[in-house]
Amino acid sequence: MKKSLVIGASLDPQRYSFKAIAMLLERENPVEAIGLEQGIVSGVHIHCTQPQFVGIDTINMYISRLSQADFYDYILLLNPKRVIFNPGTENPDLYYLLSANNIEYDEACTLIMLSRGRY
Repeated sequence: MKKSLVIGASLDPQRYSFKAIAMLLERENPVEAIGLEQGIVSGVHIHCTQPQFVGIDTINMYISRLSQADFYDYILLLNPKRVIFNPGTENPDLYYLLSANNIEYDEACTLIMLSRGRY
């Protein structure tokens, strides 16, 4: 399976990023995670830095447009196949950068995509 990265991972079980990690793992998708607070979610370590992960296919965005600016260069360096902008994370500036670097993007809900088998 292709590896996913959740940016904006949370330790709060009520947050969608927490649920996305669990659902990705249930569907046997390897997951990496970055968040504000270090911890473990469903066995996945949440990093507070920008590690040089290898083989990231999909980035699942769970941070606001304003917070995303700190990740632009990092995302381009990881060179994923696509970035999924979950509701509330839409960012036309980043769409432009992604398109210029041949990286696909979707405005979608990771949880719905997974539940419908469209991930």
